[in-house]
Amino acid sequence: MSSPDLAAAVRSLMPRAQTDLAALVAHRSVADPRQFPVEECQAAARWVADAFAAEGLTGVRLLDTPDGTQSVYGELAGPQGAPTVLLYSHYDVQPPLDEAGWHTPPFELTERDGRWYGRGAADCKGNILMHLTALRALRATYGDALPVGLKVIVEGSEEQGTGGLEQYAKAHPELLAADAIVIGDVGNFAAGQPTATAMLRGIVEVEVEVATLAGNLHSGQFGGAAPDALLALIRILATLHDEHGGTTIQGLECDQSWSGVAYPDERFQADAEVLEGVRLIGTGGVADRLWARPAATVIGIDVPPVAGATSSVQARAKALVSLRVPPGISTATARKALTAHLEAATPWGAQVTVTPLGSGEPFSADTGGLAYEALGAAMHEAFGVEMAVSGMGGSIPLCNTLRTLYPQAEIVLIGVEEPTTKIHAVDESVDPAELESMSLAEALFLRGYAQAWAARA
Repeated sequence: MSSPDLAAAVRSLMPRAQTDLAALVAHRSVADPRQFPVEECQAAARWVADAFAAEGLTGVRLLDTPDGTQSVYGELAGPQGAPTVLLYSHYDVQPPLDEAGWHTPPFELTERDGRWYGRGAADCKGNILMHLTALRALRATYGDALPVGLKVIVEGSEEQGTGGLEQYAKAHPELLAADAIVIGDVGNFAAGQPTATAMLRGIVEVEVEVATLAGNLHSGQFGGAAPDALLALIRILATLHDEHGGTTIQGLECDQSWSGVAYPDERFQADAEVLEGVRLIGTGGVADRLWARPAATVIGIDVPPVAGATSSVQARAKALVSLRVPPGISTATARKALTAHLEAATPWGAQVTVTPLGSGEPFSADTGGLAYEALGAAMHEAFGVEMAVSGMGGSIPLCNTLRTLYPQAEIVLIGVEEPTTKIHAVDESVDPAELESMSLAEALFLRGYAQAWAARA
């Protein structure tokens, strides 16, 4: 079949993709029973299983993973001697945050200004639809005789970082074995610029709690001499960054450089919607700061809210610190350095407790193999421009698990989550043009990879 036929098939499938994405977004699949019923995740898993089963996958089933969530698995045999490609994504989503802050309901896919809005529209239900639309386009042009063998795994706890699928894969190492693995959980460097993500930062999270008093005290009677736990915590957290806002943790290298594609300041300011007059933090290029260096962020803090606060010196205060870690630094090393730094920065002899939470190792892909060659050709054909290779500041711990289990498999990371999608934020959306182009690119890749595999054999 010619590529125009494949492109036409993808284009004709876009109304169905919108309908299906709306159905999937409607499931409030936040994998946290404290916020949404677990039945919402179970319903989303069943929807994904039914959708892939309808496309001819066999052995479609729900896998009960050790963290109490479910992953969807299915497979489709290819011709004799054809390679097997594993397609990955996840159906769990981030909480909607401030639902009143959304312009349209977060769990109702809404078209506005040429984009489709809803929680998970990009991360990662949009990528599930990328996989589905690519598969449907191949079936529309090839029938049931696809040129490549497929496995599909869609997990239900990636956002929570509880590692259910990782644990399951380690216990069943034969299940996800493949020649190439497509991780559908990232996006292009910019809309319309096809991109393979070759690097992911790892992550370390710790909870730091400071205690100074047996209980809160009246700030008029005791303030000025009584050691304030909140002030101590603020002083500790302030040491994580220098005067420019760059991360500085004792014992951790924080001045590395990124050698790949540059990220212009102006583009980043637009992508991040930085307010007028506000400067970027850190030094060096934006790509250095995002992809090559550690980055510490205070992502939560327990303090009295302004409304209802009393005139008190605080006895205790607590914060959640996230540290992103580039390749070349292990999470064990990073956690040790972060913990030591926080403890050493504690003023006034205050009691500090640093509790380690979740972590995930950084990942760096080998971009010199057959799969990347086929992906580059497919991306160029789908978008009309050469594929870029970039990093990403986020973490996908499963990548390292798959690399350990299947060292010969090539792992490629692609997806629909370009910078303006606002993943993890209010008003998340996906550009349907990106979804269409990425679905075509994936379909072209699956066909081209099979052809390159056969030619090499």
